[in-house]
Amino acid sequence: MATPIARSPIFVLDCPDAAGLASFYSALTGWPVAVDPDADSDWVELDSGQPTTLAFQQVSDYQPPDWPGQLQPQQAHLDFTVDDLDAAESAAVLLGARTHPHQPGTGFRVFLDPAGHPFCLCRAGA
Repeated sequence: MATPIARSPIFVLDCPDAAGLASFYSALTGWPVAVDPDADSDWVELDSGQPTTLAFQQVSDYQPPDWPGQLQPQQAHLDFTVDDLDAAESAAVLLGARTHPHQPGTGFRVFLDPAGHPFCLCRAGA
C-alpha cells in the first residue's frame, strides 16, 4: 500500500453565511460548531469527533446551485443516513431545510439547505 500524500479531509461548502449554515448542519448532524477564537469569521468548522468533518466558507457573491438544472451545477452534495425518512424530513425542515420539488427516488429525499445546497436524507439499508 502506498504512503498517503494527504489525510483528514474536510468537505467545505461555500455559502453566504458561514456561521448560519454551520448552525444548520450542527443541528442536523449533532456535531458541535468548533469555535476557534483565532479563526477567520468567514470560515466555520464542525467538530465531528473524527479527522473528517464539514466546514463552511463565507463567499460574498455566492450563487446557490440550480439542481437538477445545470445553469449553476451542484458539483457535489452530502448524503446522510437516517432510520425514518418521514421523521428526518420533518426535523430537517424545522431546522430550515426545504424539500426539493424534484424527488428522483424512493429510498432517499432531496432537500436544499438554508444556502441552497442540495443534500439527501437516505433511508438506512436502502
